[in-house]
Amino acid sequence: MQSFDATPQLLAALLDGMEAGLCALDRDGVITHWNSEAARILGWTAEEAVGRRGFAGWAARTADAEEVRERLLGAMAADGRQVHEFALLTKDGRRVLVRTQAAAVHGSDGRPAGVYCAFSEVHAQIDLERSIALSEALFDDAPCGVVLVDADLRPVVVNAYAARVLRTSRDAPLGRPLGDFLDQGVEELESALQHVLAEGAPPAPSELWVGLRADEGTRCCWRSGFVRLGSPLGEEPVPLGVGWLFHDVTDIKVAEQEAARLRFRSNQLHRAALAVAECEEPLEAATCYVDFSLAGFAEHALLDVLAPDGARLVRAAATPSGGAGPCLPVSGGIPVRYGEGHPALQAVARTGSVRAGFGAAAAEPASRAQVDSWAAARRWPDGTVHGLCAVLRSRGRTLGVLTFLRGTGRRPFDRADAAFAEDVALRVAACLDLAPRA
Repeated sequence: MQSFDATPQLLAALLDGMEAGLCALDRDGVITHWNSEAARILGWTAEEAVGRRGFAGWAARTADAEEVRERLLGAMAADGRQVHEFALLTKDGRRVLVRTQAAAVHGSDGRPAGVYCAFSEVHAQIDLERSIALSEALFDDAPCGVVLVDADLRPVVVNAYAARVLRTSRDAPLGRPLGDFLDQGVEELESALQHVLAEGAPPAPSELWVGLRADEGTRCCWRSGFVRLGSPLGEEPVPLGVGWLFHDVTDIKVAEQEAARLRFRSNQLHRAALAVAECEEPLEAATCYVDFSLAGFAEHALLDVLAPDGARLVRAAATPSGGAGPCLPVSGGIPVRYGEGHPALQAVARTGSVRAGFGAAAAEPASRAQVDSWAAARRWPDGTVHGLCAVLRSRGRTLGVLTFLRGTGRRPFDRADAAFAEDVALRVAACLDLAPRA
């Protein structure tokens, strides 16, 4: 097999393949090497550069050339690399500010035989340093979350903001599936990341609602943007992962939702008032208010009034127990057999609103039968999970109780719901107060 010494060819290939300009000078300052990147930056070819003594008269102004030569050759007497910035001249006469790293080259006897100088344009170096500084800033003190996710959708870098929002440390999520620390919404997030890897970043940020395993029951809204990360070293872009940038906008979104809900409920009450103005009977007007308030608020409503003796609650109107429908009067005046401690009786006793829910009796529904049993014990329709009883008061007197009911799949009544129910109850009570009393 034929063999040959490839060292010179290998050295030439390495020098020409460098991403920085490189030149070498001997002890007398004569240029001995000049690679293709140096030719690209300054325009002088290797044939034009090699063999020249220093840079005077061609690659540097005469006034600057001696200082450049002395500082470069000074690297032979110094330890390690020396960093300098020089203004050099291109072949077409432009001045280019370059940053150089020079170090001594030693001969076989161990004595300095010359220097090598690697250089690049300062603005290119500054761009690189700026990119590095930006990356470090994003992963330290950025006012938004930054998570780098690899091609397997596992976090590889988590910044301080993201760790704080995720209720974890910066190291704990690394290399773990997203589902280990996210509960609700993890499928939507993984789908978005997969889309970015396959198709690129979406044109606009998206809002994702997620739940945290570290804080069960808490839902967060994160306004998220995505950037696909590709290797600059491949002939074709190779996805390395996704840069996920997000900001916690939960408070803003919750405020927007509450404002929208308040506007809708106010509009419903306004529409109800217009309809009530055309009602001839007080009970018809009362049920009209109830019907308008049910939209988006509850599945069922029960209207109970105090009997003339003030000791019993009598069903006056109700929505159908078997499905959706309007609140209709109930004839017969049959007393409602509420057991002791029933939320409706508590509302009358407290002259205020009372909330109740199946969750107060059990950690979670074991079966539909168990839920129905809980509802039946309170004389509520099957499937009821949450109840809200608001007392009917007018002119200093208690007239009865208005009860709103929600089924499975609905959230419990909160304070804002109680305030709305109390508002509706006041209007219903005002209508009922107009009815003739026996």
